[in-house]
Amino acid sequence: MTDVTTARPVAASTIALPEVWNLRALDGPVPVDIAGRTIPANVPGLVHVALLDAGLIPDPFLDRNETQVTWIGQSAWEYATTFTWQADGQDRHDLVFDGLDTFAEIVLNGHLLGRTRNQHRTYRLRIDEALREGENELVVTFASPVAEADRASLEIGYRPHTYFHPFNAVRKAACNFGWDWGLDAASSGIWKSARLEAWSGARLAATRPVVTVEGTTGVVAVQVEIERADDADYRVVVALEDGRTAQIDLTAGATSGVVELRAADVKLWWPRGFGDQPLYDLVVTLEHEEATLAERTHRIGFRTINVQLERDDEGTSFRFVVNGEPVWVRGANWIPDDAFITRVTRERLAHRLDQAEFANMNLLRIWGGGYYESDDFYDLCDERGILVWQDFLFACASYAEEEPLWSEVEAEARDNITRIMPHPSLALWNGNNENVWGYEEWGWAKRLQGRTWGLGYYLDLLPRLVAELDPARSYTPASPWSGDPEIFANDPDHGSVHLWELWNRVDYPAYRDIHARFVAEFGWQGPATWSSITHAISDSPLTPESPGMFHHQKATDGNDKLTDGLVAHLPLPDDTEDWHWAMSLNQALAVTVAIEHMRSESPRCMGSVVWQLNDCWPVTSWAAVDGYGRAKPLLYALRHVYTDRLLTVQPRDGGLAAIAVNDAGAPWHGPIVTRRMSYDGTVLAEASFALDIDARGEVTLALPADVAEPTDAASEVIVVESDGVRALWFFAEHRVSSLARAEVVTDARRTASGYDVTVKASNLVRDLALLVDKVDPEAVVDDMLVTLLPGETVTFHVRSDWDVEPERFCAPDVLRTSNQLVADWN
Repeated sequence: MTDVTTARPVAASTIALPEVWNLRALDGPVPVDIAGRTIPANVPGLVHVALLDAGLIPDPFLDRNETQVTWIGQSAWEYATTFTWQADGQDRHDLVFDGLDTFAEIVLNGHLLGRTRNQHRTYRLRIDEALREGENELVVTFASPVAEADRASLEIGYRPHTYFHPFNAVRKAACNFGWDWGLDAASSGIWKSARLEAWSGARLAATRPVVTVEGTTGVVAVQVEIERADDADYRVVVALEDGRTAQIDLTAGATSGVVELRAADVKLWWPRGFGDQPLYDLVVTLEHEEATLAERTHRIGFRTINVQLERDDEGTSFRFVVNGEPVWVRGANWIPDDAFITRVTRERLAHRLDQAEFANMNLLRIWGGGYYESDDFYDLCDERGILVWQDFLFACASYAEEEPLWSEVEAEARDNITRIMPHPSLALWNGNNENVWGYEEWGWAKRLQGRTWGLGYYLDLLPRLVAELDPARSYTPASPWSGDPEIFANDPDHGSVHLWELWNRVDYPAYRDIHARFVAEFGWQGPATWSSITHAISDSPLTPESPGMFHHQKATDGNDKLTDGLVAHLPLPDDTEDWHWAMSLNQALAVTVAIEHMRSESPRCMGSVVWQLNDCWPVTSWAAVDGYGRAKPLLYALRHVYTDRLLTVQPRDGGLAAIAVNDAGAPWHGPIVTRRMSYDGTVLAEASFALDIDARGEVTLALPADVAEPTDAASEVIVVESDGVRALWFFAEHRVSSLARAEVVTDARRTASGYDVTVKASNLVRDLALLVDKVDPEAVVDDMLVTLLPGETVTFHVRSDWDVEPERFCAPDVLRTSNQLVADWN
């Protein structure tokens, strides 16, 4: 071995390991046709995916096949490969795994390099003693994650948790063990990239650019850590793409320092809807005697972001402030986009963020029961101006604070704070999902019998690490969080809240009775799109309670809650396709009621983060986009209620008021007209107001009694309009209204990109939708859930590559309305 104290350092190099390894089962309840077989497995990858690719297991997304693959998580597995290495003149050689899922033992040429117990960490293993010239054999074995979680739970002592497996005993994605929307498909595998890194002298171990703004000057304080193999002097140079530089010398023995670079007249990064998203390349270079040893590039944005929890006369605020501007959050919760996370590509993420933008969202919350997302995810959010709320990975459970978990959590947090913090879209670190609330209200204290449950992570370890590694970022201990450990975590007057009683036990009109400061979770279930259901489930007949459909409903009493939440508003159909439409529509109606109410209470309420944007498999859930990436009607409802300019009618002071919310960057001026109309289009009463709202402002206009009070509630509606924006208030629920069969004239024509479908209404047509996936599973329509007054016309634009008869889009199973559900029932 070269004497590292005298050798001249040379530039680091990387050797890629093979992309395809050999996979075999070692023990467990392995089927006889798989036991003893060796199959090819992609790296990065997971055992489930390798077995699927080899045709050895059925697709767990289909029917009840999930039950046929649970043996995989109960078994141990071996990944093996060989690689060739020749002496390269470097002093140090490290084997780097960016992610191992989860309970791994790594052996190189018969030498045990290490064992791992945390899916969310990066592992760097020194291999100089084991590495040899020529061919090298590398073996990574994985113990059963189900068995290891059970074993760990016994070792550290029981802690309360949701669902079936003690996921809280180990550092593995909680939802990988199953959730109320997810598969129980505990995975194993080399789930992120693996490589061999060679270096001499020193290497860049961490570079953390802390970005702030002072006036028009951007300030970047780059926290640098190096790992040394010698005592030489090194220099770290930080450079912006425009040539501005700063540097620091790390003399003998020094392993860390801060390089500050100041850049005048920078362009500010803004969330979408507030401005542009200029990004700057920041290059950090490690040098020795004019030679470059290592280089790392970050794309940064200059902005300030903080989350303000401030006491006031009404309680405690919760608001995001970017560059000094309060941002009304129009967001959604994000879960892993596939039950098998290695199948999620950058292209797929880009499409999902397209859908978030389509729905006018400006924030996504990465929920604590999944994963720290990929670099691609944060890159795309940076480019699009979508703010990211990042949970640390604790969810719906109590967690032991003793070793070995405490050290694992600290190492995991250090790795991921360092990786994610350069991204300008990152707005908030949050300690956990529902665990403080759970301790306060779910009976944990009695079951814990005095054991630790995680509070030390949320109030001590994690905020200390954020302050050390990412000091310009906000941190909250939990969601929901009141801002004070002495105040109930889920108090609507204080901080952020989660609203689940309405879905679980009450009903969605009661959203209007809650006056929250910020709503971080709420939602309503609905089925996947029809084409996704019929692809994934082969039941014959297909009913809401047939075996496959029931298996694809993971929520406790989910179907009963769907029914209970429907029948006060719409009739319960017996036909399955009608049931599917009714439940899809009701999901959209429920969330619309909730968000219109929340936005109407701005600025007391400063955000709505609906549960949830996406799904990880085809399932009945709260998602707006189903597990095959198809938009449900809910996504269109979100587009409507998250628009910059919103009109809504809300109960106020014993009457009704029209509330205009202007979340645009320009004032909103002009007349606003309110009418009470009969369903046949007759105007029964009318009033006009002058609308004069500042940018990011709102106004409440009390409606006069002759507009607000119906003569016949079953057949009247309030229509409020201004500058092309409309709000409707129906005095009666659908099911008890005088809604007649829709009388429409339709015309469908081919276009260069698909089809145009025009609908003209002769009477009141409510909630008009084109379920275009019934014609072409990949078709997309530009709008949905449109209500037409008598005589009005709308044209839908459908993107589709399929060649079908245009009239198929006008068929009654595709062109749906709430009239169809109500008129025949009445």
